[in-house]
Order: sequence, then structure tokens, then C-alpha cells
Amino acid sequence: MENKITKVMMDDTSLDVSKEVGMVFSIANTLRGPYRADKYKNVIIPMIIIRRLECALQIKDESGKTRQEKVAEMYAKNKKTPKQVLEKIAGYPFYNTSTFTLKNLLNEAPSIVENLIFYIDSFSPNIQDILIDKLDFKEEIKKLDKNNRLFGVVKKFSKLNLDPNTIDGHKMGYMFEEIIRRFSENAEAGDHYTPREVIRMLASILLAEGSDDLFGEGKEITVLDMACGSGGMLSTTHDYIKRMNPDAQIRLFGQENNEESYAICLADMLIKGQSAENIRFQDTMKKDCFENQDMRYVIANPPFGQPWGGKDAGDGVEKAVRDEYKKGKNGRFAAGLPATGDMQLLFMQHAISKMDRRNGRAAIITNGSPLFSGNTTSGESQIRRMMLEEDLIEAIIGLPSQLFYNTDIGIYAFILSKNKRKERKNKIQLIDATDMWEPLKRSLGKKRREISKTQITEISKAYAEFKEGTVYYESEKRKDEGNSHQCKMQIKIFDKDDFLYKEYAVYQPLQRTGGLTQENIEKLQNSAYFTSNSNIYNEAEFESLLETNPRNDKDEKKYQKYLRGKEFTNNVIAVLMSNACDEVYNDYSKFESKIKSLIKGIDGYSDSRLKGIAMELSVIDKTAVVQKNKKGEILVDPTTKDTEIIALSKNPQEYMDEEVYPYIPDAIWKYEFDETKAVSSTNKEKLGAEFPFTRFFYEYKEPESSDKLLAEFMEIEKDLADKIKSLGGDL
Repeated sequence: MENKITKVMMDDTSLDVSKEVGMVFSIANTLRGPYRADKYKNVIIPMIIIRRLECALQIKDESGKTRQEKVAEMYAKNKKTPKQVLEKIAGYPFYNTSTFTLKNLLNEAPSIVENLIFYIDSFSPNIQDILIDKLDFKEEIKKLDKNNRLFGVVKKFSKLNLDPNTIDGHKMGYMFEEIIRRFSENAEAGDHYTPREVIRMLASILLAEGSDDLFGEGKEITVLDMACGSGGMLSTTHDYIKRMNPDAQIRLFGQENNEESYAICLADMLIKGQSAENIRFQDTMKKDCFENQDMRYVIANPPFGQPWGGKDAGDGVEKAVRDEYKKGKNGRFAAGLPATGDMQLLFMQHAISKMDRRNGRAAIITNGSPLFSGNTTSGESQIRRMMLEEDLIEAIIGLPSQLFYNTDIGIYAFILSKNKRKERKNKIQLIDATDMWEPLKRSLGKKRREISKTQITEISKAYAEFKEGTVYYESEKRKDEGNSHQCKMQIKIFDKDDFLYKEYAVYQPLQRTGGLTQENIEKLQNSAYFTSNSNIYNEAEFESLLETNPRNDKDEKKYQKYLRGKEFTNNVIAVLMSNACDEVYNDYSKFESKIKSLIKGIDGYSDSRLKGIAMELSVIDKTAVVQKNKKGEILVDPTTKDTEIIALSKNPQEYMDEEVYPYIPDAIWKYEFDETKAVSSTNKEKLGAEFPFTRFFYEYKEPESSDKLLAEFMEIEKDLADKIKSLGGDL
């Protein structure tokens, strides 16, 4: 296994694309005036795609003719030539039937607009879909010409060498990555273009185990990225698999809903010989474009913190997600729906639904939210619970912060499998690799760090070896007091039940002292129970409804309810005030009976309202009589309710003995779920899941002594005084 990882990793080399990128941006600078900087991409991206495709078609055969020239000859003879024939001549799943190139377009400068548009129209339909339908480049051509920029742009791009034999797909990926990064410095917060070294790490781990079946001759491998952006993850995974098995038939699938990213991705995939049908311009939240296709590998970096519901969600997204959820086990989101503000766990469920049922594997990048957000019965918790109960999670890897171009937050990688090896069954491996980074010589946006090739190898080895321990890696670039920094990586292995938990309710006995004093009654009158209670009377809502004219049927019904509630609260206060006294009741049941005798005749009375009123008129008192039911069982005080989260691997009684009873000796705990009753909003199983990653790796560091801090402060103060004195002042 180690040799396999090392071989894959060491085949990769760092690529310098600064020359090509610099040339592209020198072209972009000529657009100043007619274009704002954030609109340069409207020209640059289509022109890069055109030049890249053109260079691919300019490769010559033994006859000395380019592929494009041979396609043009065939098309000139028979304009009904099947596209399959033209694609075969071109050597790619795209072609151009004209004799134009960017270079020879310059020979007829007065006709450059018409000829360039003709050139674009001569591309195969799949390329026209990119340049015309998605990027609307014909309009940009007219704008460039109107502002006297078209000839210069075409001339400069005609000199840019993007020949696939010189600039392979890997290097082209770096170029796209850098160009997109510069164009996206003000991108949406959730649009994080994945650094290439992070993709390499994910691909390395995906192929580190569970991939022995890849080595069959002509083996067909399917790879999906359902948030594929410009295709970096697909391209890198493709290259890694090819290194391991050059004979593999790799089919890449992607979905993307950003037009520029989709265009770049599709162009790159076509040059790799991939089918245009497998790269779709579609929001994954709305539709699975490959419904009947299982995937051997899924690799993705879905957007962080992007809403799928509410006013900020995309058009039609919320309806599509909720409709999918209603399909239950036949849909992609059967485990639950997370909060509407973040779709990461929807992408996670989509990935799981696409993984091959026998041996599918996935690597998904997230921020910290999917690890722990949501309460016990929330959609987030139930999705995590499903992942654990189905034993899908092999590992969660904590990665350094400041790796991404547009965000400096920490990230995590979920490694999923439908066919864990024996040692991993019912186990979860946590790898804290947050210290495995090297500083960049120059910041790229918010990216100030990178994971080195050697560090990726170390992380991949730690994953594949599946052993607990600590790994140190000496960094030459990071210094600790003049010495090389020792990068630290910790690996821990847990039972999956350590992350599944039940939520137990903890109460104190019902012991309260009450009284019908004037002060207590005034507190009841101004309490939220009497003024902000949607079941009795909500003063703010009532005032709003009072001013609404006319009221619709729903508002009128609510208004009449609050009107009755207001009358009830006024009558209760009036009766209690007329019976106010200084008597103290230390037996809560007798106090409750006293109140009942006074207010039971008031219209609107109920036993539930009696309990609420009695609670407001009393306080907890540990010297009061402990209340019991007819069976002699101690009653609990609902106002003291607290909850404790206890892992399934922990005995709840032992937990209470250690964590609760030392502080609340008379605590009463219970699991509030009745299996004999139907599940409802008030009777849900309190079984959830979370991954408190940071807690498992927390190491206490003793703070510096107060004497040392004081000495440092005094030294700073003395230094400041000396500087002021040297300036002729006085402190």
C-alpha cells in the first residue's frame, strides 16, 4: 500500500504557469475602459476556450494537414457528413468545419467580426452550446469591435500556446485555477475554488485502498463530481487512475450551475475525450442528471453555507429539495433535511445515493458545520446518524486553515465507503492534520498555506495504515525559535457508537414554595405566560391585529382568541388580587389546590393553565415538601429541565454518577421517548449523532504565570517610557 501511495504522489510535480497566466492578464489589461475588471472574464474565458480547442485541432498528421483542415475538406464535400465521422477525423468529440483560425482571421481585418462569428458557428454543437448559449460570446465580439479592442485581443490570443502536447490537462487545470482565482476574489462566500494540492490529497486517499479492482485490463471506472466547477477534481482523479492503470476506461460525470465554470469544465473534458453528455449544466439540488448511473468514485467540494431554502435560495431549489425528500427511501434525501441555510449535508446525501452499492467510495470536503450543527432530532443530526448506522464513514480528516483562495476557515474531508475493509468495520478514523502545512512565498487571496507533496504522502499513509499514533514531519520553511518546526499529525480510532448518542432529560424534584402576595400576583400579570403566550394572550400580536382593518379570516380567528385570553387573564388577576395575603405555602400541591378553588369558575379555565399560573406564583425551594404522585413516585419540576448527551458506548447510569450527581444529588433522569406510542412532534426518539472533532484532539496548555506576564508588562512599560523620554517628553 505504501509503495502505491508513494508512486502516485511522486509522479506529480509542481507546475509553473506564471508565464501563460501573465500573458492572459496582459491581454485582460487591454480591456480597461470598455470593461470593468470584474467583467474581463466575459472575454478572457471564452477566448481561452476557443484558443485551447483550436490548438488541439491544429495538430498535424503525416500528410502535413491539421485535423481542422481535414474536417473542413470533408465537410466541404458533404455538408451532411455525420458528426461521428467528423469527430473521428478531429480526434476529439468536437470539431470545427471552417478553415479559419485566430491567426488567419487577422488577414481580413475589416471582416473580422463576421468571420469570427462564422468561425464560432462552425464549431460542433456542443462547443456552440458553451460559447453562444452559456457565455453569449457573440455579444462580446460586437462590444469589443465597437470599442476597437477585437483585433488586438484576437491577435494576442493567436500567439498564446495552449497546444495539448505542450500544455497538458494538468497544467491547463493550474492555469484555469489561477485565472478563476483572480477573477473570483469577490466571489460568493461559498464559492471556494479547491486548491490543486487538496484535490491531489483527496484523490490519493480515495485510491489508497478499496481500489484493487482498478487493475483489470480495460476496466471501466466512473467518477462523479456533482459540484464540479471548472473540473479540477475530475481531471486530477482521472490522471491518478490513469497512472495506476493506463488501460482503464474512465468515464467522468459532473454537474455545475455556474456558466463560466461549466464552460471551462466541458471544454477540458472534451479535450480529454470525455462525453459532453456527462457534463451537465444543472443545479444538483434540483435534479440528478445521472439517475440510473452508480459511481465508483465521488469526489466533491460542495459550496459552504449556501441556502437551499428561504428567500436567499435559488429559484425553485426549495421546492425541488422538499419534493425529493417526500420520496422517502426512493429519493436522495431520505435521512432528513438540514437547516435551510446550508446545503452541505444535502450534497453529502446525494454523494451517498450515487456511490456504487458494492464498492463505491467518496471524498467530500466540508467546513465544520456538518460535523456538529443541529440538535438531537434535527435533520443534520439524523443525516449523521444514518451515515454511522449504515457504517459509511471511514475517516474524517481535519485540514489546515488558510488553504483556500476565498476563505481562511478550517476544512474537513469525509472519506466514505460502501465496502470497508474488515479492520474498519464499525470504526471511524479521525486524523488531525491541521498542522500539516507549509507557508506560501506569496499569499494568493486568503490562501497563505499549502500542503506539500511530502505532507500529502504522510497523510495518505496515516489513513491507509489505520493505526493510532502521532506522526511528526520536519518543516524547513516553518521555524520555532530558529529551529525547524515539527509538524504534528495525530490519528485516533473510535467505535462508531462513540459518535451516536441519546439525549436524556435531567430534572430536579418538584419542591416549590408559593404565595398569593400582591408582589407575586403583579409578577404573574407582567409575565411572559400572561403577555407573550400564543395559547392565551400575546399583547404585541393583539395590538397589531387591533390596528389591522379589515382582518382576513385567519387573523380574525386569532384576534378573537386573544380577546378571550385577555379577558381570562384580567379576570384571574382580579380574583387573585381580591384574595391576596401573606400566607406562605411550602406544600406545592396545597398551593395549587388553593389557586384552583379561586379561579376554576372563570371562563377559559383549564388544568394546564392552572399549572402554568401556579408555577409563576411559586419559586424553587429545597426546604419545601417533595411532591409525589399517588404511586409514591417523586414528581419532577418542569422548569428545572436540562439535557445530557450520552454516547451509546457509555452506560447512562455511570455517566450520571460521574457527571451529574456530584453537582445535583437529587437529580432525576429519564429517556423521554415512548416506543409504545406513535412517533409525533412530542414523541420523537432522542437518538442523534455528532463529530466533536476538536474536543477529541484538545490538549490543555497551562497559561503563563501571572508573575511572568507582569514582568513582561513592566518591561514594555519601561521601554515605552524610555522612548517617550528620548523624544523629549515625559510619561
